[in-house]
This record gives sequence, structure tokens and C-alpha cells, in this order.
Amino acid sequence: MRESNIGFLARAFLNYYLRSMTNKKAIVMSGIRPTGFLHLGNYFGAMRNYVKLQDEYTCFFMVADLHALTTHPDTKELKDNVHRVIAENIACGIDPEKAALYCQSHIKETSELYLYLNMLAYMGELEKTTTFKDKARLQPDNINAGLLTYPVLQAADIILHRATWVPVGKDQEQHLEMSRNFVKRFNHRYGEVFPEPLAYNFGKDLVKVPSLDGTGKMSKSENQLATLYLADSDDVIRKKVMKAKTDSGPTAPNMPKPDYIENIFQLMKLVSDSEVVDSFEVAYQACTIRYGDLKKQLAEDMVQFIAPIREKAEAIRTDHDYLKKVMDQGAEKARASAVATMGLVREVMGLNY
Repeated sequence: MRESNIGFLARAFLNYYLRSMTNKKAIVMSGIRPTGFLHLGNYFGAMRNYVKLQDEYTCFFMVADLHALTTHPDTKELKDNVHRVIAENIACGIDPEKAALYCQSHIKETSELYLYLNMLAYMGELEKTTTFKDKARLQPDNINAGLLTYPVLQAADIILHRATWVPVGKDQEQHLEMSRNFVKRFNHRYGEVFPEPLAYNFGKDLVKVPSLDGTGKMSKSENQLATLYLADSDDVIRKKVMKAKTDSGPTAPNMPKPDYIENIFQLMKLVSDSEVVDSFEVAYQACTIRYGDLKKQLAEDMVQFIAPIREKAEAIRTDHDYLKKVMDQGAEKARASAVATMGLVREVMGLNY
């Protein structure tokens, strides 16, 4: 190892250690793949809450470009996708000065820990994971080792920062449970280094955003015409909302709403003034509601909400000097944490010869 690298590692370890002595905040870690576009569900289900977390915890927010390679091996668009995701995160309120906003591949220690954890992972348990079986079914010609060991890399991402809390959706709970298993195995075999990461529960602050077609929730990859993306133009937003499923209207006062009509009201509650929502509620219960007016109001309110985020994200995305500064700053924070952890890992594993 070159002297300059040794000096960097020593300084990073010392600086991180000194900060940890004075910073007693719990650590939160979360990652997002740079595939697809962020949408309204990402904002209300995650980003809005992450903005709150960065003031209360030590936060590591990662763009998971290595994870993306398991399903998107063509890297021609990867750089642009990474830049877009970082720009959208900042536009939604993530502050690079408060949180470590970084790119996964910029932290080389991740790959080292991933290798060690693979020695503690077993083929049988990896083959049983729901996401592996789903992805293998969707891409039968690309069932690669990275796809199989996806939960191991995810565990490395989390425990590299010795995170206590991990905001995850229902589809990732199995992976988080596997991360805890890897932690237990490592700590039992080599020594206590890692805390067991727990799912962060947003409670009443967790909002599930329904799709415009009344089936399921908004998705980065599915039902694209029924999903409102943060990058959608004003006209696209209006067209999507106006195509939302409705019917001929209630036939008797105080009728319960069908799911697809309730979904429109739920979306309106996210972005419209309460007085506006109340007026349409009254109209629905009185059987005087005009769905065309309801959707026009929702469309304009959505435009007013999404447009500032889109415009700010686009300005950031095209400012390459600023993006590089943000990524370098985030990588410095994340690597300081990673260097400190890997110093402990190599010590307890006896790899410090």
C-alpha cells in the first residue's frame, strides 16, 4: 500500500473515531438503486421522512449502483442515472451537509466486507429468498452470482456503517432479517463488532401512495402510465391524472367510495388544500360530484407540487461540478466510517498481519 493511502486511512480512522466520541446519534442507513425514475410514492413513502431523519440521526444515504448491475449489466446509462437520483434526492430535501449522500461503488471497503460475509452465507438460504426467485423468473438468461448474493451485498452496505436503523419496505424485510443473521454469525465466530440492524418504522408518517389506475401502489417499473414521476412534465402529469379510473358517480347519498375513487381522494389529500378536499367530499356524499372537475383539480395541484422538485432536480443534474462535489463529500464521510469499521473487522478476524 502506498504511503499516501496509509496516511489517508490513518487520518480517516482517527477523525471518525474522534467524531464518534462526541456524536452519540444512532446511525441510519438506506439505499436506492439508480434504475427507473423516482415517483410520488418514493417522495411520500421515503424521501419526506428521510429529510426528517437527517436532523435526528447520523444518516448514510447510498445510490446502489453495484446492486443495479445484477439486473442492468449494461452501464451506458448508469452514470446519468446515478446523477439523476442524487439530484432528485437533493431536490426532495436531502442535505449533503447533514447526511452522507454517496455512490456505493465509491466505497471500496464495501466489496471487502461483502467478500468476508459471503463466507458466512449459505447457498440454500440465498436460493430461498423471495427476491432471488422473482428476479430469476424475470431474467432466466441472467441468473448471475451477484443476483444470488444480493442480500449479502445489502448486508455489507448496512453493517459497514454499523447502522442501527434501516428504513425498508415489506419486500426488503427478508433481506434485513438475513443481515441480522450474518451479524450474529460474524460476531459469534470472530468477536462483537456489529450491532443487529433493525427496521425503522415510520408509524403514522408512513404513507402508501396508490396508483392512478386503482391497482396497487405507484412503482418505478410497473404501471408507468399510472405512476406520477418527479421528472414528469406538466402536460404528462395532467394527461395521467385525467386518465385515472372513475365511474358514473354515486347513486345514493353517503355511499362508500369504490377503491379507485378513494385512491383519487387519497392522492388529493397529499397535495391539495384541506378545504378543496372537503368540498369534493361533500359533493360526493350529496351525489353532485363531477369527476372531471375532481381530476382537473387534482391534476393542477399535482403540477404545482411536482414542478418545483422537477425543476430543482434538473438544475442540479446539469451542474456537473456541484454533483462531483456532493459525491466526493459523501464518499469522504462514508469512507471514514467504512475505514473505521474495517479496521475493527480485520483486527478481530486476525487479518492485520
